[in-house]
Amino acid sequence: MTDTIDQLVRLDNAPHAQAVRQQRAKAVTATQACEDLLLAPDLPGGLTLAERLAVAQGVAAASGVAALAAHYGARLASVPTPVQDARWRAITHFTGLLATRPAAADRAALLALPAAGLATEDVVLLAQLIGFAAYQARLAAGVAALAALGPADAAAAQPAPSAPEAPFVHPAHLPAPGEPLRINGYTSETLDWKAWLPVVDPASASAEQIAVLDASHPKARTSDFYLTLAHQPQVLAERSQAFNAIMYAPGGLPRAERELATTVVSRINGCVYCASVHAQRFEQLAKRNDVIAQVFTDPGSAGTHARERALVQASAALTHAPGGFGPQHLAALRAAGLSDLELLDTVHAVALFAWANRLMLNLGEAVHP
Repeated sequence: MTDTIDQLVRLDNAPHAQAVRQQRAKAVTATQACEDLLLAPDLPGGLTLAERLAVAQGVAAASGVAALAAHYGARLASVPTPVQDARWRAITHFTGLLATRPAAADRAALLALPAAGLATEDVVLLAQLIGFAAYQARLAAGVAALAALGPADAAAAQPAPSAPEAPFVHPAHLPAPGEPLRINGYTSETLDWKAWLPVVDPASASAEQIAVLDASHPKARTSDFYLTLAHQPQVLAERSQAFNAIMYAPGGLPRAERELATTVVSRINGCVYCASVHAQRFEQLAKRNDVIAQVFTDPGSAGTHARERALVQASAALTHAPGGFGPQHLAALRAAGLSDLELLDTVHAVALFAWANRLMLNLGEAVHP
C-alpha cells in the first residue's frame, strides 16, 4: 500500500516512529484511502484532477509543510494547469481562507462558489479536500516531529508508580459538570447546526447515500451536517473511517484527553459547534469542567496540571503553525508522562479537528437553543 506520510517523513530511518504508527494501522489505512479517493484521476464531478491537486498543494504550502506541498507540486507538474477564470478565482479564494483562517470563510465565501458555477456536490468535495489537506499537513508535521524526537529512553519508558491524586474540588465559580458553561461565546451546552447549502433529501436519496448516512450516525438522516456531506457519499464514508480510527482507537491516549485536545483545536479555530460537542464529552468522561472553562477563557494558558498543560500547548502549536511544529513540542508531552502511542494519538486527534472544524465552520453555522 502507498503510504504518503511514511514516504514524506522517511520512516524507514525512524523505526520507533514507524513501529508506533503500525499500532494505529486503521488510521494509517483510512488516511491513505481518503487521499487516494479525493485525488483519484477518475473521481466523478466538476472538479478536475489539476484543480484538486492545486488545492491540496495550496493548503499544504499555506500550512508551512514543505514536504507535503512538494509532494502535491510534483503530481501537479504532470497535469494541465487549471484555467485561470472567475470560477477558479472563487475556488482559490475559498481555499486560501480555509487554509489559514477557517473562521473567516463565512456564508458569503461559501455561496460565492455556486455563484461561480460549482454544483453543490463539487462545493462539498472542495470543502472535504481542503479539510483533508489541513489534516494531512498536521499529521505529516506531527509524525515528522515524533521521528525526530527519537526513541524514548528504556528506563524512562517504564511508567512510574502513580501518586495518589488529591480529591477533585470543583471551583466554586463554575457551574457543576453537566450544567452549561458559557464563556467568551463558547459553551458546553448542546447546539444545533444549520447548513448553508441544499441538503440531501432522505426521501429521494440514492441507496448509496442512505447506506452511508445510516453507517455514519444514528441521527444522520435528520442532521443537516450529514445530509450536506452525503452529497459526496464515498468521501463521507472514508472520512468516517478515519474519524472512528482516531477518536475511538483502543488504548493509547485516554478518551477524555482526546476530547480535551479536540476542544482546544476547536476553540483556537473558532468552531463554537465542535467546541461544544467535545467539551461536553470531556465533562461526561472526566466528571469535571475546570480545564474546559480555562480553554474557553484562554487556551494559551489552560491546564490544571503539568500533563494537561503540555497537552494543551502541543495541541495549540500544531493547530496554529504545523510548519513550525517540532520534536520540542512532543518532548514536553513525553516529559509529562505520555508514551509514544499517546503522542501519536495526540497528533492524530489535533490533525483530525483541523478537518472537522473546517467542515463545520464553512458549510453551515451553529444554532443556539
